[in-house]
Amino acid sequence: MLLTVQDIHKSYQTADGPFAVLRGIDLTLQVGETLALTGESGSGKSTLLHLIGGLDTPDSGKILHEGRDIAALDDAGRASLRRGTVGVVFQQFNLIPSLSVTDNIAFQARLSDRYDPDWAAVLADRMGLTPHLAKYPEQLSGGQQQRVAIARTLAPKPRVVLADEPTGNLDEATAATVLDLMLELVAETGAGLLMVTHSEGLAARMSRRLHLRAGQVA
Repeated sequence: MLLTVQDIHKSYQTADGPFAVLRGIDLTLQVGETLALTGESGSGKSTLLHLIGGLDTPDSGKILHEGRDIAALDDAGRASLRRGTVGVVFQQFNLIPSLSVTDNIAFQARLSDRYDPDWAAVLADRMGLTPHLAKYPEQLSGGQQQRVAIARTLAPKPRVVLADEPTGNLDEATAATVLDLMLELVAETGAGLLMVTHSEGLAARMSRRLHLRAGQVA
């Protein structure tokens, strides 16, 4: 099992007191599995993704990456997890403006000492980025920037890929192409993919779906 989430609870303080965002979430993700996480805005989808990625910590419950509880990790340990074991694709591309496409793709892998130039070249080719490797983010279209962001996430060959509305600001045709490439590359690397999406069409292409409502599995 790549990922096991057990009875996760998470609340945030508000002016009116604590607000429970997640109320006892359980899920699993196996090797090669793709899971769509759906639900209305405010249902806790992005919060859950951030917890799984080690960007935040739960109030209670366990998140196990291949049996390792990330709650036991310190900040440096969680940062190491995000550099190699877990890859995150955000809706906003978060590319580094001063780096070329080549260096943006390599950035995460180099941080984790997992940079493989041959694999990076394969990713660039499959993402249709080879003609643009010397360009900078501002010279690319939105679809091209998202492809760079996905290639950067996959460059270290993470075991778990987390994607938060990765095609949310792309047109329908570009979104379908980007998802095709992501599914192919995840399958080839043996990773698991957990994707937050509002799109019924994209969710239907995943191998399984989990729907959240008011912080619980519906």
